[in-house]
Amino acid sequence: MYVYIFGVAPDHPEVKNVINTFNKTAEHKNFNFFGNVTLGKDISLQELRERYHAVLLTYGADQDRELNIPNENQPNVLSARKFVAWYNGLPGEQHLNPNLSGRSVAILGQGNVAVDAARMLLSSVDALRKTDTTEYALEALSRSKVEQVYLVGRRGPLQAAFTIKELREMLKLPNVQTIWKPDDFTDVPAHLPNLPRPRKRLTELMLKSLSEQSSSSSSNRAQRRFLPIFLRAPKAIGENEIKLTVTQLQNDTAIPTDKIDHLPAELILRSIGYKSTCVDGGICFDDRGGRVFNENGRVLKDATSKSVDKGLYVAGWLGTGPTGVILTTMNGAFGVAKTLCDDIISNEVDTSSTKAGSEAKQYGRVVTWSHWQRINQAEIKAGERLGKPREKIVDVDEMLKVAGL
Repeated sequence: MYVYIFGVAPDHPEVKNVINTFNKTAEHKNFNFFGNVTLGKDISLQELRERYHAVLLTYGADQDRELNIPNENQPNVLSARKFVAWYNGLPGEQHLNPNLSGRSVAILGQGNVAVDAARMLLSSVDALRKTDTTEYALEALSRSKVEQVYLVGRRGPLQAAFTIKELREMLKLPNVQTIWKPDDFTDVPAHLPNLPRPRKRLTELMLKSLSEQSSSSSSNRAQRRFLPIFLRAPKAIGENEIKLTVTQLQNDTAIPTDKIDHLPAELILRSIGYKSTCVDGGICFDDRGGRVFNENGRVLKDATSKSVDKGLYVAGWLGTGPTGVILTTMNGAFGVAKTLCDDIISNEVDTSSTKAGSEAKQYGRVVTWSHWQRINQAEIKAGERLGKPREKIVDVDEMLKVAGL
């Protein structure tokens, strides 16, 4: 439930509808939900494996990749992941307090998360009040002085990581003008005939927006601006600015040149990717790649022998690394689920003996499915009073209190 409540943009409620599918699964008589239980802390992987015939690891990628440039640790440099968690009400991030008092924000990275953050910064607060954006975030955004958001990428338009849906939303955002740098699109039209259909449609939309830019700029009175910039790599953080190295492409790789650009930015959001962490010593983990060693979802015993650790599986970004959109991850999860079932049917996973499973009382203040439903209903009722889908409880102790624990 984490990704759909805390990871999906508040103005994308249709994506969160998958919760309804999860609800049907959770009502099954053979299903148990144990929340507020942490692997590697409250229970070890070995203990889980002793209690279940198969264990599937899906705890995601919860850490950020860093830029490793001077002054990256300044207070005005935040991860986009934390910023998203802040406005989405993830417990622990409610006190992030991003500085929105400046005119310019630079987002480093051009994936969908980066575009989501840009859209939230540039959207009308009145529109956001109808979503499940937290009240404290709405209050901060209502006082925001941000007028322009840069979306900075190392490579060119043909390598942009955002999808056409997210770009369309930005281009249609009321009272926001999208401004492209024409030099970034030199020779791009020549590549159109050879592009795969999804990439071609995305590139055509960028070129169409660029072509309409000059004719609309004189009459456009939009108060806010969205400025995607390509072929620029972060070099250093300055005082209310970011220093960028101009790059050029060689075989789709961004190569730095000796040219330097400067962008004004009172707030900088880092959105260059994520990595998973190893939460238990029993996991065969690739520290460098930030994922679990596996073959088609089957976890390996070690990185060198390629021997499968029978009964242990991994899905999502924990297994693949941070790549693809929600649909990509969902299809991957379906594939791993089929692999697990196939292994049971073929007796690759031995289910001939009975295993004990788990009971909620073993782990302290465990949130069961009925407890979660109380939390869910409390959030929905709080939202109704505010004219929104829900108002999230952002304190774990308060959640437990509402759940009756």
